[in-house]
Amino acid sequence: MSTPRQARSVARLAAVQALYQMEVSSAGAETVIREFAEHRFDRDLDDVTLAGADEAFFADLVRGVVAEQKAVDAAIARRLAQGWRLERLDATVRAILRAGSYELAHRGDVPTEVVIDEYVELAKSFFEGPEPGFVNGALDAVAQDVRS
Repeated sequence: MSTPRQARSVARLAAVQALYQMEVSSAGAETVIREFAEHRFDRDLDDVTLAGADEAFFADLVRGVVAEQKAVDAAIARRLAQGWRLERLDATVRAILRAGSYELAHRGDVPTEVVIDEYVELAKSFFEGPEPGFVNGALDAVAQDVRS
């Protein structure tokens, strides 16, 4: 049985995967949330068991990123290096930054350090290069803007 923190970690991973899926397939939030609830939770996905996901937290992250995407993207874009646009980033990195930025701005129930650490760990599960450090720096900067 997973702990509430583990269930949220699984929900964050699923939210990043859902946001990525939505971007590459143009599927809507409710369609993807329903698909995860019906077909992915409590099953193995890429050797990761999604059993024990906090499904309400997952749905809140996905719906929240979609509802607040303009503000979320603006918060991220403000902190990108000059000349970089959000569209230039890898789609997975975009999904990680969007979920993390939304959580920092709209989920004050989770400490800043926990949010950043969780998404950096997610980045490490997808990337071996500089991306986790980039995610760390970007989310830390967003946190300074939205939580100060």
